[in-house]
Amino acid sequence: MRQIANNANLVAFCGLYCGSCWAYLRERCPGCKDNVKATWCKIRTCCLDKNYKSCADCAAFSDVKDCRKFNNAISKVFALIFRSNRKACIQQIRDKGLNGHAEIMTLLKKHSLPR
Repeated sequence: MRQIANNANLVAFCGLYCGSCWAYLRERCPGCKDNVKATWCKIRTCCLDKNYKSCADCAAFSDVKDCRKFNNAISKVFALIFRSNRKACIQQIRDKGLNGHAEIMTLLKKHSLPR
């Protein structure tokens, strides 16, 4: 089993922190950026197409909740089930950068900031 480690490359495009995710830690998922099977994820596709490291790089929306790719029915269900707050994660990335976000999430041992 992997250990939680501070690694900015493990910040998912949507702001979640793969480095603290149970699936990543149990080696069931390679993490968002290396998961070539995640072609279903519109956020991942959008960020890859635009060469963004995360949604925090997008200038089209000052509030990510206004983005239909970020704020869709699947993401709302995911947030409810996993009690995640991706919007707060994106804001933290904008405030602290990818490295700062990864460091905070590593210290918290969480994949997301709480709702």
